[in-house]
Amino acid sequence: MNLHLLIHHPPFLNRLQKFDDLDMKLLAELTKDGSISVPELSKKLGINASVLYSRIKRLVKKKLIKKFTIVVDESLLGVGVKASIGVNRDPKLKDTIHKQLMATPEVTSISEVTGRFDIIVNVQTKNLEVLHSIVIEKLGKIDGIINTETFVELQKTDKDLVYSVV
Repeated sequence: MNLHLLIHHPPFLNRLQKFDDLDMKLLAELTKDGSISVPELSKKLGINASVLYSRIKRLVKKKLIKKFTIVVDESLLGVGVKASIGVNRDPKLKDTIHKQLMATPEVTSISEVTGRFDIIVNVQTKNLEVLHSIVIEKLGKIDGIINTETFVELQKTDKDLVYSVV
């Protein structure tokens, strides 16, 4: 089982907390494998296990680590197509549109963005036919959506994140 670590990045500099190199090493290792045992992590980093237990607990308490989770192989669940849909919308209907999009099972996330679109909607579907149906039959019928442009993911490469003390 591959585990994934969700990290919270504080949005304002004046809210930044102090973290050191050991915290950053812990984040890097836990991001690679959140299921690693503390004794194994202790051997890998050359740091006493009790120190690591308390550091991890502190990082969770300070909300730098938001949660421990898993990474699922969606293809085994029938997901064959992932896409990002750029959407322009009527700003007066922003909240209604957001609720309707989030109620759509295939929608995995919504991001408000700068640039030529107001939002980017990420979706996962079985195939291109289902994607077409979602764009036309679901998104296309939401009142306030002005236009859309769909970007189908052909290939994705994830990068291992490197954390450093600011």
